[in-house]
Amino acid sequence: MLRSFNKLSITKSVVRQATRNFSKCQIIKDEVSLKIDGIPVSIEKGSSIIQAAEKAGVYIPRYCYHDRLSVAGNCRMCLVEIEKSPKMAAACSMPVGPNMSVITQSDKVKKVREGITEFLLSNHPLDCPVCDQGGECDLQEQTLKYGSDRGRFNEVTGKRAVENKAIGPLVKTSMNRCIHCTRCVRFLNDVAGAPEFGTAGRGNDLQIGTYVERNINSELSGNIVDLCPVGALTSKPYAFKARPWELKRTESIDVMDALGSAIRIDARGMEVMRILPRLNEEINQEWISDRSRYSCDALKVQRLTKPLIKQGNKFIDATWDSALTKITESIKKINPSKNEIKAIAGPLVDVEGMVALKDLVNRLDSENLTIDAPINEISSIDIRSNYIFNSTIDGIEEADQILIIGSNPRHEAAVLNSRIRGRWLESDDVEIHHIGESFDSTFEINSLGKNANDLEKALNGKLGEKLSNAKKPLIIVGSGVYENDDSIAIDSILKKFINGKENIINSEWNGLNYLQRQASRAGAFDIGFYNSDPKIQSIEPKVVFLFGADEIEPKSIPKDSFVVYVGHHGDIGASLADVVLPGTAYTEKSAIYVNTEGRSQMTTAATGPVGASRDDWTIFKALSEYLGVGLPYEDIRSLRSRIETIAPHLVRIESVESVSPEIVKLSINSAKDIKPTGSDLVNPIKNFYFTDVISRNSKTMAQCVGSFGPTIEKVNDENAHQYLGLA
Repeated sequence: MLRSFNKLSITKSVVRQATRNFSKCQIIKDEVSLKIDGIPVSIEKGSSIIQAAEKAGVYIPRYCYHDRLSVAGNCRMCLVEIEKSPKMAAACSMPVGPNMSVITQSDKVKKVREGITEFLLSNHPLDCPVCDQGGECDLQEQTLKYGSDRGRFNEVTGKRAVENKAIGPLVKTSMNRCIHCTRCVRFLNDVAGAPEFGTAGRGNDLQIGTYVERNINSELSGNIVDLCPVGALTSKPYAFKARPWELKRTESIDVMDALGSAIRIDARGMEVMRILPRLNEEINQEWISDRSRYSCDALKVQRLTKPLIKQGNKFIDATWDSALTKITESIKKINPSKNEIKAIAGPLVDVEGMVALKDLVNRLDSENLTIDAPINEISSIDIRSNYIFNSTIDGIEEADQILIIGSNPRHEAAVLNSRIRGRWLESDDVEIHHIGESFDSTFEINSLGKNANDLEKALNGKLGEKLSNAKKPLIIVGSGVYENDDSIAIDSILKKFINGKENIINSEWNGLNYLQRQASRAGAFDIGFYNSDPKIQSIEPKVVFLFGADEIEPKSIPKDSFVVYVGHHGDIGASLADVVLPGTAYTEKSAIYVNTEGRSQMTTAATGPVGASRDDWTIFKALSEYLGVGLPYEDIRSLRSRIETIAPHLVRIESVESVSPEIVKLSINSAKDIKPTGSDLVNPIKNFYFTDVISRNSKTMAQCVGSFGPTIEKVNDENAHQYLGLA
């Protein structure tokens, strides 16, 4: 029978017991003193020997143990000696004891490690030359260090053979290489909340797979590739493309959602080969979503590599001089009046580019600035707490009551969703409530309605009591609220409820959070790249700058307006333009982004610009010279000095500037009294794999759409490309 946690049939307490993690023990704080190889160390009571060894600087080899997963004790590679104990103990599961003396380098321990390695290799195929894990394989490295120089396996029938599993277009399985560490099973069950994976059989017949042959339906499935200590699970899109020693590694941040997850970009020459997660305890821990990981193949597809000018219904190649001259002549001919030049920023653009475009438009006598996502103003964006995740992402682990409004966190912020699940598993007291369109959650959820009227009723009832009595209640307002007709009414209802409740907003905790879904939105609000004045918004523009704006509704652009598109992919925005200017993608520049919690972060260029493309801010700088309104900065340093004068916190990289409770309360007291219309909240993301210009141009993401869409039972990863017309 397949052993796996089923979220529909198993209680939360049972799952919690099965997912205990010594590193997160918050109840027992007493310390225990012991010795590891003679090195004295003190560690929190309840910790394991392997954690004590790490604190002491002693490495104990392991395959199944991972400090973010539940303890399994499968591989036995971490066996150590304990003085006065007749048997060896598994360091990953054995709690520390007072005055314990642990020996990790004795002859007995070395002999056991050699034996375990021999057992593992007895059924492991000699695939190293053709295995994508080669060069970064735990089994390779530990065999070299702890293994024997010979083996004794002489089975006439040969090594154990296991059929490969078809689990989707992202993860390639080679189950002959599996050593049954169960890291993948525990991750999918504990962190991702996808209980499809489990173990079947026992002994030599043990196999890892699904109940029936089907794809793993999780937005975090690619992380099992990183967790696998051998080559049993590898990246299918990356298969046979490169060896790790051929790649240049660049530390950067992800912009495919608004979390700003830490990533590592591996490139060879001018091509991004893969993207991997990087450790950041405050944001993504060490996970990233599948869209962040696998959409990088689109960075070489449908790219804009040179300026283009539209003639009739066709674009013709142009030089930078002719393109900028064309824009200059057209604007002078149109001679737009005040605020008839409009600038629209897209979801992937950086702060430097937005500041340069804002300064350019302002010098052309216009304040007509907006973003390309539909938005109804919730409350004044002059106060920063009205659009950031005030509790911080890491603060989710402290919440004891959670209310989600107008959001599907699985799609809007998959890693943040795993944090909510982790908090739900960790505490029996945590309850999660939801107002809005239903979604397939990875935790127990109490659905209380779909609109502002339901929210008001819930806050006046039992939900209000629970939030009022909680120590650290967490309210998450999703970006779907911005796009609802009752956005202001919802904001008013929430702030009236919060007013006077010190447990929700105080000097140490702000429980009212706004979850953005676009990487550029918090930065745009920080620098004032949004004008909420209805008079200005109603002006029909004669000149439109589309800055990476590919989510825009084409009908919103007047047919007789002159349109300039600056971006890196040929998509909706470029098709609407009269002149197209090629910019750089996030992997090709060093630029500032602001994540949903208001943290200023910076990307790092992993490759150079493609073709004749240029950094976005330099394009606007050059255009300002042609228009005779030159911008007052010549290099990136002077531009960032300009940014510092607008919003000083933006140049303090990796810092989160919290808003004082007094200012937050001022915002709450000024909430408008609006009667709701009863418009139902709708989740803004309908397709997790197609959310922006990069993911829409990704072949891998297209295969995911085919595999995880309504035809999931009919389409598999072998024929998805034919189904989608990508053959």
